[in-house]
Amino acid sequence: MHSAKEYLGRLALIVAAVVLTFAAFEIACRLWRGPGWLLYWPHLPNVVLTLSTDRCGNLFDRRLGWIPRPNCATPSYHHDAKGFRVVPGSTGQSLEEPALLVTGSSFSYGDEVSDGQTWAAYLQGLIHRKVINAGVTGYSLDQTVLRSERLAKEIAPAAMIVTFAADDVTRGEMSRVWGAEKPYFELVGDRLELRHVPIPRAMPVDRFWQKALGWSLVAEKIVRAVGEVDWWYSDRRRALPSGAGERVACPLMRRLAHLSIPTLVVAQYPPRVWRDGASFAKEHRRRTRIVLDCAREAGLGALDTFRIVQDAVRARGVDALYRIWHHNSEGNRLIAEAVAAELANRNMLQP
Repeated sequence: MHSAKEYLGRLALIVAAVVLTFAAFEIACRLWRGPGWLLYWPHLPNVVLTLSTDRCGNLFDRRLGWIPRPNCATPSYHHDAKGFRVVPGSTGQSLEEPALLVTGSSFSYGDEVSDGQTWAAYLQGLIHRKVINAGVTGYSLDQTVLRSERLAKEIAPAAMIVTFAADDVTRGEMSRVWGAEKPYFELVGDRLELRHVPIPRAMPVDRFWQKALGWSLVAEKIVRAVGEVDWWYSDRRRALPSGAGERVACPLMRRLAHLSIPTLVVAQYPPRVWRDGASFAKEHRRRTRIVLDCAREAGLGALDTFRIVQDAVRARGVDALYRIWHHNSEGNRLIAEAVAAELANRNMLQP
C-alpha cells in the first residue's frame, strides 16, 4: 500500500505538471500575439477602461451611462473643461470655425496614444478647422448616437464624424458593459424605444475567476471557445437577443440624419481583424457593412477604412499601424488622411 506521503508527492507532481503546462501555453499564446505581450500583462476583462479614461475616472451620467471627467490630466491623456479629449493646437492658432465634431468609442478617443497622436489631432492639422474630440472609450453605437444628439445641440458643429467598430454594434444589445450600466434601444415595430434610462447607479460584480485569471490569454481563449465572452468581459448583461444591435442600426442612422448636420459615418477596425484569421475579419466586416449601408440609406456619408488599412498592413505589417488594441500614431495618421480626403470629396466643409 502507498503511504499518505507518497500520495501527496504524486499529487504535487500532477499539480506542478498542470501549472507548468499552463505556463507554457501562456507563453506560447503571448509570443503568437506579439513579443510585446511578454511584458504586458493587463487584466483583460477590464482592459478597455484601464487603458484610457479610467485613469482619470469617468463621471456617471443618467442618460449615457458614463462620460469623461472634465479637466483631467495624466501623462498621456488630457480633457478640457467640457470633458473632451484635448486636441493640441486648438487654441492660439488660426483655425476655421464652427468646429468639426468627432464622436465614437475608443478609436475616436484615441486609446493608447498621446493627445497629439489621435487621428482627430492629425485631422485638425490637415483641414485647418477646429476639431472637437468627443469620443468616449467603451461606448456602444447607441451611446455614440445619443451623445452625438446631445452635443450637436450644444455645439452646432459645421459637420460631424461619427465612428464605430463592429463590437460597438454588439454592445448595443447590452444593459451593462465594462462593469458599467448603459442605455439601449429596443425596436418596437418600426420605432426605437430607449430603455434602461435613467441609468441606475449599480456597482459591477467581479467574479472570482475573473479576478484570478483575468490576466491570462489562455483563459481568454478558453472562455471564447466555450462561448462565454459576455460573462467574462466585465459582467456584461445582455438585454436583447443576439442580432438586435444590427436591427436597430438603420433607425439609429435615421436619428443622426434628423439632426440636419452634414455627417460622415466611419467604420474602423481592431488589429484582431488581421491577427485572428479570415473568419474573424469576415464577421467584423459583415457588421460594419450593415451600419454603413444604413448610413447611406439615411442620406449620410459613409467611409469604410478596411481597404485602406489592409493595404498598409500588407505593406508594413500590423505592428506598424497598431499598438495593443488600437492604432498607434502612424495608424491614426492614416485614418486622418482618409477622413480628410472623404470630407474634401464630399465638400462637407465648405466655407
